[in-house]
Amino acid sequence: MKVAVLDYGRGNLRSVERALARAGADVACAETKAGLAGADCLVVPGQGSFGDAIQGLQERGLWDHLKNWIGEGQPYLGICLGFQILWEASEEAPGAEGLRVIPGTVRKFDSSNQKVPLIGWCEVKPTPRTAELFAGGDRYFYHVHSYRPEKAPVDWLACETEYGGWFPSGVSKGRLAAFQFHPEKSQDSGISLLQKVLQKICLV
Repeated sequence: MKVAVLDYGRGNLRSVERALARAGADVACAETKAGLAGADCLVVPGQGSFGDAIQGLQERGLWDHLKNWIGEGQPYLGICLGFQILWEASEEAPGAEGLRVIPGTVRKFDSSNQKVPLIGWCEVKPTPRTAELFAGGDRYFYHVHSYRPEKAPVDWLACETEYGGWFPSGVSKGRLAAFQFHPEKSQDSGISLLQKVLQKICLV
C-alpha cells in the first residue's frame, strides 16, 4: 500500500516514516496536493499546537484536500495532532476550527493535581470492537501531550487512557483511525498496531 505522510512543516517525520515502513507500507512524504497523487492512505502526524498544525496545512494547500479526502471515506491515519484536529475545536487555539469530523472540544489536562504535559508510557484500554487492533502487544504506548478530547462518541471510540480520569486516546470508524499517543515511538507494540490499522483501513 502507498502511504503519504503529510509534511506541513511541523515536526520531524522520520520516525513516523520508518515505523510505517517497518509496518509494511510504501511510504513517501508529501508537501503539496500534487504529491498525494496515487496514495492509498494519508497519514497526518504532528508536534506542536492545534492552531499551528491547522495553519501549516492551510499554508501548503492541504487543508481543504484533507477535508475532502476524509469526507469521501478515503483511508486516514492521524497521530497526535492528526488525532486532535478531527474535533471541532481546541482550548489551545481559541477561534481555530478543526476538521469537525467528531463533535466536541479538545481541552487541557487539569494541572492542579498532576503533571502537565503527560509524558511517558501509559496503558491503553481498547474497546471490545477494536481489541483486535491491539492484539499481540502489551498495550503500553508512549504519550506526550498537554491536551486531550473531552469525549468521543461510542461508535468512534477505539481506546482510552487514564490520566486524572479516562480520556479518548484513539478513534476508529470506517476507513479512519487516529491516536493521541505515538505508535512510532512505542517499539514493537506500536509497529503491531500500525500494521493492523493499515490493514483495516486500506485493505478492504
